[in-house]
Amino acid sequence: MDLKQLRVEREKWMTWKNIAPLRKVIDNLEEVETEVSFGDVVKIEAKLDDTKLLNDAKALMPWRKGPFKIGNTYIDTEWRSNIKYNLLRPHFDLKNKRVADIGCNNGYYMFRMLEDEPKSLVGFDPSPLYKTQFDFINHFVKSDIVYELLGVEHVEFYEEKFDTIFCLGVLYHRSDPVAMLKQLYKGLDKQGEVILDTFYIEGEEEMALCPESSYSKIPNIYFVPTIPALKNWCLRAGFSSFEVLETSVTEANEQRKTDWIEGQSLEDFLDPDDNSKTVEGYPAPARVYVRLIKEKK
Repeated sequence: MDLKQLRVEREKWMTWKNIAPLRKVIDNLEEVETEVSFGDVVKIEAKLDDTKLLNDAKALMPWRKGPFKIGNTYIDTEWRSNIKYNLLRPHFDLKNKRVADIGCNNGYYMFRMLEDEPKSLVGFDPSPLYKTQFDFINHFVKSDIVYELLGVEHVEFYEEKFDTIFCLGVLYHRSDPVAMLKQLYKGLDKQGEVILDTFYIEGEEEMALCPESSYSKIPNIYFVPTIPALKNWCLRAGFSSFEVLETSVTEANEQRKTDWIEGQSLEDFLDPDDNSKTVEGYPAPARVYVRLIKEKK
């Protein structure tokens, strides 16, 4: 696969009529000295025109992952992504490693990962809006993170192999989950690891829920497996080790409506009379976090 040509083609996405005005926002950002900290909120201290910055940030809505604070502007994203990151943080060490984040959105997790001092950080997400949000934040952070307008299907062809690949909230969007897991496997160096999260349903049987048309109002959810079924998928993809790190139920303090998104959020996706079910009657979203090892040492 010719990734160089693909990059040229996808760079043209930045000229789309709905994206081009947003790129002008980035071009017109102030050049200022900044001080950055990477706690639950990615904070950027700087002397800025607060009114202009607020308007610029609002122009890039909807903001899904975060939160961020730039000067006096607090971007209260739909997801409090710090909850997921802090859940996973005890389970990895990225120092001097080549790291990829698949489906990286606006880069919140990658900005947090900078504290680990990885050798390199590459984000994959074929969204010109999220790339623009990343460029907005990185204008002030000034990191060396590489953001590729590529998807998981391109990881195996990438110019370098990775020591750690994060793939959070992607697997259930793929109609062939085993094929996607094989793509992740091929993107790893020897003894590389994948940190994966996906929806799951309770059960000891090796089976998966196959939503008829949508799950939690999300149309492109294809399979929601039990943990034993997920393990089988991963082993069939070639991984030598499958380790459950954590499980969690998505709650209203983690995903909710804010002034920084458009449309609905978790409260609209659940049965109003029984929050243990989606509006379609399926089990409410729960996530399992696993570590996959390519080859044991």
